[in-house]
Amino acid sequence: MSTIFSNSLFFGIGLTLGAYLLGTVLKRKFKIFIFNPLLVAIVVCIAVLTLTGIEYKEYNNGAQYISALLTPATVCLAIPLYEQMQLLKKNLTAILVGIASGVLTSGIAIFSMALLFSLNHTQYVTLLPKSITTAIGIGLSQELNGYIAITVAAIMITGLFGNIAGEALCRIFRIEHPVAKGIAIGTSTHVMGTSKAMEIGEVEGAMSSLSVAVAGFMTVAAAIVFENLI
Repeated sequence: MSTIFSNSLFFGIGLTLGAYLLGTVLKRKFKIFIFNPLLVAIVVCIAVLTLTGIEYKEYNNGAQYISALLTPATVCLAIPLYEQMQLLKKNLTAILVGIASGVLTSGIAIFSMALLFSLNHTQYVTLLPKSITTAIGIGLSQELNGYIAITVAAIMITGLFGNIAGEALCRIFRIEHPVAKGIAIGTSTHVMGTSKAMEIGEVEGAMSSLSVAVAGFMTVAAAIVFENLI
């Protein structure tokens, strides 16, 4: 039976979409953070592949078509930003400073962790793109000769954490302004965090969308400096 499913082009797509749909149903019913649709989808997909013995390569034969939508989906984040153009112009300086601060903080955190855990250069540069969108992070990791698979995992974990805990952390640190919320979530947890920011509000979603793009470019530029520190 598992052979039939693994040979089907639609298996990967069906499993991924079905797992995510299950997550949305559970989240809507129980309203508990542990039932975050992204987290549920990841756990269900891993469990199904493990129990059936289906190789990831076979699953990805179909699931890769969902991944292909990542780049155009990222570009589409410009739409809510366009709708908040006046707000962007009014707060442009503060927004750019906020994003730059987030990028710098991320780089310093990775550098500090590398020193603390005695990471070698390759391990260190692998984690530098953890807070930017996968579309940019993969290219940066490849350019820095990092471990691409680990980079993708780090980006996913960072984004998932932001999606689950981003709003709560804003409350804990008393970040109340919609622009500040969006900048904080988008700069630190890229597209996955932005999806949560859009749930919080239109302004938060627009600012988070902007942060994803700008933080990506700033991280690429900052990597030129940070990669030589270890």
